[in-house]
Amino acid sequence: MKRVLLAVVLVVLLVSLFGCNTISGFGRDISGAAETVEGWITKP
Repeated sequence: MKRVLLAVVLVVLLVSLFGCNTISGFGRDISGAAETVEGWITKP
């Protein structure tokens, strides 16, 4: 289960990097989603 979550986070982060380089608004949206998912994983 953790591998799946880690994979999702990595994909979201990669997409956010490419999104920021191409469409800044889309990149910000994806970055917000990445922070939300990261929050779920880091919460005890």
